[in-house]
Amino acid sequence: MTFPTTALIPTLTERLARARADLGMGVPVVVCDGDHAVMILAAETLTEQRLATLKGMDPVLTITAHRAATLKVPAYDGDIARVALPNDVDLRWVRAMADPADDLSSPMKGPFKPAREGQTDVHRAGIALTKMARLLPACVVAPLDDGSAFASMHDLTRLDAKTALDTDLTPLDPVISARLPLDVSEAGRLHIFRPEDGAEEHYAIEIGNPDRAAPVLARLHSACFTGDVLGSLKCDCGPQLRGAMVQMGSEGAGVLLYLNQEGRGIGLANKMRAYSLQNQGFDTVEANHRLGFADDERDFRIGAEILRKLGFSQVRLLTNNPEKIAKLESCGLTVTERVPLKVGENRHNQAYLATKAKKSGHLL
Repeated sequence: MTFPTTALIPTLTERLARARADLGMGVPVVVCDGDHAVMILAAETLTEQRLATLKGMDPVLTITAHRAATLKVPAYDGDIARVALPNDVDLRWVRAMADPADDLSSPMKGPFKPAREGQTDVHRAGIALTKMARLLPACVVAPLDDGSAFASMHDLTRLDAKTALDTDLTPLDPVISARLPLDVSEAGRLHIFRPEDGAEEHYAIEIGNPDRAAPVLARLHSACFTGDVLGSLKCDCGPQLRGAMVQMGSEGAGVLLYLNQEGRGIGLANKMRAYSLQNQGFDTVEANHRLGFADDERDFRIGAEILRKLGFSQVRLLTNNPEKIAKLESCGLTVTERVPLKVGENRHNQAYLATKAKKSGHLL
């Protein structure tokens, strides 16, 4: 039996998933924008051997403006900064530029030679891909004469910059739904949703039989392994998760979305890096910025799309975060009521909660 060759060619979405996985393993990817092509390697997973192959290729390190501000590097490109790699560069220098763990003990990493000319979307694509891979948002970028030929010769994934920078929401497909009796309600049901780009699955826990024609009591809960599973006292996530489910159970109906966007969308490893920085005296927002991330990297459109696919258009939202309300309403859902969820404060997380109130606008 023969198949049309086009049926075997990876789609743009599949190429994006490959590129994300490759960078996570330290494998380079080729990114093109018209006639301009570069090789991108994630700073976090870069090896000495692959770094050595870049000699003579005029590579640069691309970091976000947040990380650049910490390093006192001019961000001439606005949201990113590019720094030429020194001639005697080693892996330790690259890692130190990307990872703020030793910023206080080794603050001087310059002098720097920032880049100001040339095409920048391929660099933004590199940052976007490292974020998708839940890596530190920093990458080494080397120009190529012929991206297609180079990718073919070295068996590397090739991707257009616009594919990595596409901000459209990846379609979410329902995978399975099954009855799941819970301690808060025996009438429980778990729905699994899977993004078409191969990223993390997301879950919806439906309690009771909510009326689709009426506002449903809902909670968008971002996964928190440390709080939800380990009972961490550094945040209020675990108590919020359990408190929301108890309230839904007591009212007889509700839906809790468990979204795999750990650490406000930066992943568990980077969240632990942020915790380490907090132990050095930085608050949660400052820690995210030093790592190179924005205050919040989550995509609330995912939650809105899941609610729509479950048949809900109106919600009574269990949240202390007005931004969630604004994001859901911008996605076409109606938030008829904000239901406060003030639980879990203790002596270990008081400063964290105060920062969320002061800098992120949470109503605590």
